[in-house]
Amino acid sequence: MAPILDVLSGKAQKRPPVWFMRQAGRYLPEYRELRASTSGFVDFCLTPEKAAEATLQPIRRFGFDAAILFSDILMIPLALGQDLTFAAGEGPVLGDLPDVSSMRDKAAQAGEALKNVGETLKIVRAALDPSRTTLIGFCGGPWTVMTYMLNGRKAYDRSLIRAFVYEQPELVAQVVDIVIEASAHYLKMQAESGAQVLKIFESWAEGFPDPLFEQLVIEPHIKLVNRVRALGVTLPIIGFPRGAEARCHDYIDAVDVTAMALGTATPLKLGVELQKKKPIQGALDPVALRSGGKALDAQIDTILDAWGQGPLIFNLGHGIFPDTPIAHVEQALKRIRG
Repeated sequence: MAPILDVLSGKAQKRPPVWFMRQAGRYLPEYRELRASTSGFVDFCLTPEKAAEATLQPIRRFGFDAAILFSDILMIPLALGQDLTFAAGEGPVLGDLPDVSSMRDKAAQAGEALKNVGETLKIVRAALDPSRTTLIGFCGGPWTVMTYMLNGRKAYDRSLIRAFVYEQPELVAQVVDIVIEASAHYLKMQAESGAQVLKIFESWAEGFPDPLFEQLVIEPHIKLVNRVRALGVTLPIIGFPRGAEARCHDYIDAVDVTAMALGTATPLKLGVELQKKKPIQGALDPVALRSGGKALDAQIDTILDAWGQGPLIFNLGHGIFPDTPIAHVEQALKRIRG
């Protein structure tokens, strides 16, 4: 069995398997060359041959234990009929929210609407050694995806999006449920196309007062996992409520994920407690990876000392910075693998 699948079954490894969030990206010269061959980022994500090449580049260079689908969490709004572009220096820009009824009608067809992503997965799966490298598919968490859908380019402003929760609760509830249904069908399509593990990226899970974390993160994740299972998908699922360290126990106890990914700010003691319940993933500081040197080695050793005796997938607490030196990634992998 591939090392990551072994860990997800609950077995500790002598040295943990490793992959890095955003391991395909701008820090790689081969990625920059590939990206320059396509004008728009959405087209890049939806061109199977190019997206597959981006997915495979870090596997060829570093031999990571997992390849994660090269795509974006905002494919779901696109499948629901919302305009999506990526502006240079600004990130994603979404158009007006479509009519709720039209989105509801499209939710069950999200997998078909995004079938090019499935073609990417098929290409990648065929290129991987199944005994060594695991293929991970993913979606954005319902709350995070909804924040972009309602707030467009200002989704990073948490106060603005929380205003929708207080002022338009019915709309928020409707859109979240639509995103859950669309995401479940999207993940089902990914499983059928060759993904071996699925991950839910709830990138904006921090800063909620009670009871909003339960309402907007825990309950939607319960619904999403249950819906994916109801559609017949049995693959391991990793949950990642980034920035919600104070609520990790609540999350792992309530949501039936196979494993939990941990952010950079996770206390080591908390990781030990969570690891007694389920396998964990994380949580190296991407700033330490960018900095390299003795500080990087020291942080890796600290994580291995604290969590290495249990089921652990070594990863970052967030994505690789674009200006991270390749030599520092090589340094990290050498240290992790011993």
